[in-house]
Parts: sequence; structure tokens; C-alpha cells
Amino acid sequence: MDNRTRLLLASVTSIATTAFGFMVRALLLNEWGEIFNLTETQKGALQGAGLFPFAVSIILVSLIVDRVGYGRMMAVAWIGHIAAAILTMTSGSYTQLYVGTLIFALANGIVEGVTNPAVATLYPKDKVRYLNILHAGWAGGLAVAGILFIAMGSTSWQLKIGLFLLPAVIYGLMMLGCKFPVQERVSAGVSYEDMMKEFGWAGCLIVAYFVALAVDAVGQGIFNTGLPPLAIWTITLVPTIIFAVMYKSMGRPVFVFLLLIMIVLATTELGTDSWVADLLTPVLKGNAAWVLVYTSTIMVILRTMSSGPLVRALTPVGLLLVCSAMAAGGLMMMAGAGASGLLVFLAATLYGAGKAFFWPTTLGIVAEQFPRGGALTLNAMGGMGMIAVGALGAPFLGAIQDQHIDRVLLNAQPAIHAQITAPEQTFPLIRGLGVGPTTIGPYRPVDREKEAALPADQRATAATLIGETKQRTLNQFAYLPMIMFVGYVLLFIYYRSQGGYKVQELGGGH
Repeated sequence: MDNRTRLLLASVTSIATTAFGFMVRALLLNEWGEIFNLTETQKGALQGAGLFPFAVSIILVSLIVDRVGYGRMMAVAWIGHIAAAILTMTSGSYTQLYVGTLIFALANGIVEGVTNPAVATLYPKDKVRYLNILHAGWAGGLAVAGILFIAMGSTSWQLKIGLFLLPAVIYGLMMLGCKFPVQERVSAGVSYEDMMKEFGWAGCLIVAYFVALAVDAVGQGIFNTGLPPLAIWTITLVPTIIFAVMYKSMGRPVFVFLLLIMIVLATTELGTDSWVADLLTPVLKGNAAWVLVYTSTIMVILRTMSSGPLVRALTPVGLLLVCSAMAAGGLMMMAGAGASGLLVFLAATLYGAGKAFFWPTTLGIVAEQFPRGGALTLNAMGGMGMIAVGALGAPFLGAIQDQHIDRVLLNAQPAIHAQITAPEQTFPLIRGLGVGPTTIGPYRPVDREKEAALPADQRATAATLIGETKQRTLNQFAYLPMIMFVGYVLLFIYYRSQGGYKVQELGGGH
């Protein structure tokens, strides 16, 4: 096997490792909720801890990987994965689960921070296709991990969470002796300063704000206290001002626009995926995990077999436009499918096909349109997605569920509502502004210990109402790909006005 093929396969396997952890964590969410008495918002925060630290490490890696070396950074990622497995498998509390999940996410960020630019450099003439193939490792990892998880039946959750050690060992062995290419920005002689100018102060502003949200979320997750508003805006504005003074560049407007769309895209794909099994468990009982396995299998097939022809037929932006409409339709169908397993899986087919190309095709657009940005613009886009869904998206979806459950219980069963709900709380969409129009709530989440203490008949009534409400919440999730659709229409119009979508070559400048 030649070095390029071996490096590609090892990279795909390393991405699969990140997916193993994501899938198992999503499928264990209900069990952890019962064991550690977690609210829906806490469960969302735990899911978030598996995502947003990724952004911190992927962006830091982007700034240093060309100097430190790709191989050394992959070794650090492998050590992080092993350490995260040990810490999570021995967890005895919510806090320890949170920390173990956080370390796993940091290692994931290093993996993608290395493999994205490496694969784009290995295949400079076919970036969108091979980035789709690279990220087929994500979908494949989800599918394989889901099947293994289901096959393990009633095995302890500690052994199930350790499943991601299997691909971790494989990619660690495959990476030994691999020679990484020199990133195309470096080989073309584009300076570090020019790379930073492509990113720009506008990109820095958006990313720095979400980094502040990530720090705030870590504080809430570990110490039960977040950052004061002044600290959030300090973390946001100080690096942005320094960046503007040093590089005097706003960045590429289309890149900044894609960063904003990525917030919604990542919440649509990863945020929804992280909740699907939990949302559909009351409806499909023990079969909810198969929805994620099924949609992931669709993604593997489409990313590996169809990305090239579809991109050539529709252009990358046209493909994303079509996919966002399909994903919205799939989520609305799933919300209205009721207890019919057949209808749920038909809806999941549409949703799975729709979301298949979101992430890697967006990365491919960045690699093709902004090659002067090197590893930074490419990885900042992936990092933006993870940090957005982790620090905001997943907890936001959890808060929506808590709010809807609160309203339904209060209206339908006020006596039960009074017995099982926790104290009132709110969820701010924009931190640092206080309570206002961007705040969800107030609402009273369900206390699982109080719910478990109900008499059997009342417990069954509450479970039915909560389950039905969770499924209907997918209707609210469908607004996210609708927003994406509008964004891609605008982007499609822009490229049409420029004479069509054209791949940018480094030698030709902008």
C-alpha cells in the first residue's frame, strides 16, 4: 500500500474514532440521565462537552501544526483518546463524566485539525470528493458503533463507552511510519500573515465569542457557575481588536458568511443526532438506536459513492441547497410519524440523505475557495461547527425540550407537573445580554428522581406525555435547515453573479 492510500485510510479510521465516542455517548444519554439524575439541559451540556472543546483544539492546531508537525500532533491526539477512555469508564459522577468527555473532544479536534488539511493536500484536484470520503469515516463510525452497542445488549455502560478504543488502536498503528505531505499553502509559499488575513478579524470575532461560550459552558458543567457578562465580552473583543490591529483585514466575506451558516448546519446535523435516540426512545422503545445507525449508513454510501457525480452536476453550493430542503422535510416527517416505526424510518431516509453532504461539502468549499487560508480557514470552519453545537446548539435543543415538556405537563396534568418539576430556570441564546428576547424560558425541567417516585399510573401518564412531546419537538428542529436553505439560495445567487462556482488555484491569487 502506498503512503498516500495508507495515510488516507488511517485518517478515515481516526475520524471514525471520533464518531464512535459521539454515537455511544448519544445512546447512553438516557441511562446516564437515570443514573446521575440529569435534567434535559444537563444532558445537553454533557453532549456539548463532547463537541465544543473540539473547536478549541482544532483552531490551536491550525496555528501550529505546520511548525510542530502533523505526525507529532496525531500522537498527542492518540494519547488523549486513551486517557479519555480510562477517565470516562471509571466515572462515578456527572462531573467526572463531563471531564472525560471534554478530554475526548479535545483529542477529536486534533485529529480533524491534522486530517482535513492533510487530505486536501493529498488530493488537490478533487478536494470536495476526498473530504467527503474522509468524513465517510464519521458516518461509518456512527453505524458500526451503533451496531456494536446494540449487540452488547445489557452490558455495562462502562464497557460500551470503551468501544472507541477499537478504532483508536487501529489508527494509532496505521499512522506509524506514515509520511505527511507539506500543506499546500506552505508549499506554495503563502505566508503565515496572508493566511491570517484570509481568516480576518470578522472570523476572529465570531470564533472568539463562541470560545467564550465554551469557557462559560465548562464553568457551568464542572463548577456550576458560568462567566460574568464582562468576562464573556472581554474574551470576545480583546483578541478581535488585537487581530484587527495586527493584520488589518476583515477576512473574506463569503468565508465569514459560511461561518455563520455553519452554526446552524452543525446544530442541524450533530445537535439533532445527539438527541435523536433520546427523543425517539419513548416511541420506538428499544429500537431508537437503529434510526441513527440507518441514517449513518445512508451517509456512508452517499459520501463514498455519490459525492463526486452530485458535486459535478449541482456544484457544491447547489448540492447543499437541495440537501437542506431534504433535511427539513425529513425532520418534519419524523415529528409527525407517531408510533409508526415504518414512517419514522421513511422520514429518517429523507433526513439521512439530506444531511449526508453538509459537513464535508462545506469544508470542501472552504478548501477550494480559500486555499490561501491553509489549515486555519479549513479547520476554523469545522471548529466553528463543533463549538457552536457544543456550547450553544445541543444545550439549546435540550432547553427547547424542557420548555415544551413543561408547558404540556402544566396544561394536561397540572397535578403531576407540580410534583415532578424542578425550580424555574432560563436559557440565554446570547450570553452577556441578560434576560431578554433571546432567552428561552422561564421553564421548569422535569426532575427524574421525582418522576421515578410517582405512583405507577401517574408515572406512566407522565412518560407518555413526555415521549410524545419530545417527538413533536423535532418540528422545531426543522427550522434550522430551513434557515440554511435561505443562506444557500443567497450563496448560489452570489456565485451566479460571479460567473459560476470556480475552484480557486493558489498560483492565481484571489
